[in-house]
Amino acid sequence: MLATPGSLPPAAQDARWAYETKQDGQRVMVYLPGDGTLVLRARSGEVITGAYPELAPLGGALGATPAVLDGEVLALDPDGRADFQLLQSRMGLAHAPARAARRAAQVPVHLVLFDVPYLARPLLREPYARRRARLLELGLSGPYWSTPGAVTGHGAQALAATREHGLEGLVCKRLDSVYEPGVRSRAWIKIRNMRAEDVIVGGWLPGKGRLTGLPGAVLVGQRDSAGRLRYVGGVGTGWSEAERIRLAELLTDAASGRCPFEPVPRVPGARWVLPRLVGEVAYSTRTRSGLLRQPSWLRLRPDLSPQDSAADLPGDLA
Repeated sequence: MLATPGSLPPAAQDARWAYETKQDGQRVMVYLPGDGTLVLRARSGEVITGAYPELAPLGGALGATPAVLDGEVLALDPDGRADFQLLQSRMGLAHAPARAARRAAQVPVHLVLFDVPYLARPLLREPYARRRARLLELGLSGPYWSTPGAVTGHGAQALAATREHGLEGLVCKRLDSVYEPGVRSRAWIKIRNMRAEDVIVGGWLPGKGRLTGLPGAVLVGQRDSAGRLRYVGGVGTGWSEAERIRLAELLTDAASGRCPFEPVPRVPGARWVLPRLVGEVAYSTRTRSGLLRQPSWLRLRPDLSPQDSAADLPGDLA
C-alpha cells in the first residue's frame, strides 16, 4: 500500500488519523512462513533477502505463526538518522552473499515495522488501528529491527517535530483505513519536509523529446567559504513551459566555453554558462557530500547577486 503526497488532514479530522515518521530507506515486505526463515521483497517484487543477512534471525521471532510485515530498511548515521546514501552501499547485493556479509559488518541496517497485513490469516480488511495494535502486541524488537510508535491526533505537532529533528517527513494514516496492496491511497498521506536555498546556475543539459531545444535540467552550485563555486546537483523539475522557454533564452545569452564549477563535475553532455543567474530551489535533504536530493526549481532570483549566494556547504563540498 502506497501513500499519496499531500498535506495534513483538516484540524477537525485530526483525531481520525495516526501519524508516523517518514523514513528515508528501502520499503520492504517481510514474509515469515513460520519455519524460522524469512523472505524480503522490494516494492518491485524482487527478492532482496540476501542483501541484508543481519535480518535473518527475525524469521524465528514469531515461532510457527506465519505473517507478512510491512516496513522500511534503514541505514543510520552516527546521529541515528536515516541516511539513504549509506543504504545505497547495501542495496543491490542480494545475489552476492559474501559482499553482503562484509558490508553488513561495516554498515548494519535497521528494519522499522509499521504494518501487519497478514498474521495467521489475512488482515487486509481490518482497520489500520486494529492492525497497528496487533503489530505492537507482537513485541518485535531486536538488534536490527523495531516497531516505532505512531501518535493519534496532534498532526501539526508531529510534523513540526520531524522538521525540528531534521527528519524526512510524516506519513498520515486514517485510523479506519483498510490495507490495499499496490494502491496509492488517499487514506495514507505522505508529507515530505522540503528546504529551500539559493543556488547559482553554472550549466545545463539539453532536453529530449518534447523538450528538444529547451533545457532539460540546469546544473547548479553554491559558493564555499573560499568563494569557489561548488557543484550541488542538477535540477530538472519545477518550471512551467513559459518559464522553461524564458530560461532557455537566459542560458543562451550566458553561454560559455568554460566550466565555472570547481572541481569540474562529471556530467556528460553539459553545456556551461557564465555563473550570473541565481535561482531558488527546494530539496529534501543533502547527501553526505553535499549534493541536493530531489531538487525542484522554485524561481529565478534577479534580486540577488551571485557573489551574495555563499552557503555553509557540508561534507566534501565544504
